[in-house]
Amino acid sequence: MSDFDVLLLDFGGVCLLNPVELHGRAEAHFGLEPGALTWLGPVDPSTDFLWRDMIAGDLTEREYWAQRAAEVGALSGRELSTAGYMSALYDPPSDDLIRPAARATVERALAAGLGVSILTNDMRAFHGREWEHGIDFLAIVDHIVDCSDTDILKPDPRAFARAEEIVGTAASRMLFVDDQPRSVAAAEELGFTAMWFDISDPAAAWHQVAARLGV
Repeated sequence: MSDFDVLLLDFGGVCLLNPVELHGRAEAHFGLEPGALTWLGPVDPSTDFLWRDMIAGDLTEREYWAQRAAEVGALSGRELSTAGYMSALYDPPSDDLIRPAARATVERALAAGLGVSILTNDMRAFHGREWEHGIDFLAIVDHIVDCSDTDILKPDPRAFARAEEIVGTAASRMLFVDDQPRSVAAAEELGFTAMWFDISDPAAAWHQVAARLGV
């Protein structure tokens, strides 16, 4: 029997492939040489000073991606917004963009009678509202709590309070999983059991989530 009633998941990076894992797609789309994009964000922070600055709190994740999009645009001789960059990587929407271990673990959790919901900062901000309807994985979760709707983003405690209200479950009965250390720390302070998701080894990270849930 699980210690939890609900699995509450960040989306980008945890369930959805991170943009740095799609560098090959970006390079092909924008006419760049293979290997032109050398910054690897959470996959290898040693290659990415800007990611390290973001983790340290010196800029927001939205600012990080805006700067990276602008850099990719400059390399390809165009102005490029975050939305344009994300569209090149993630359109059309497809479940090929979802980690297989994410779907497998979520399906086992649901079969075990647990609730599963998403708490994301940027899904609609980055992809628009229609995009999510093309991702079958999102149809099997109970709730999508998108902080883009309020612009009150994790790690703000109000973002977690909104998730508790929408999901209808107390923090103490939820396992929260996120790839941002500050969000994990904030959740723990608010009474969640929280796990940091290591994007450099997603298979192992999902194995740890499944083990903690008991599924």
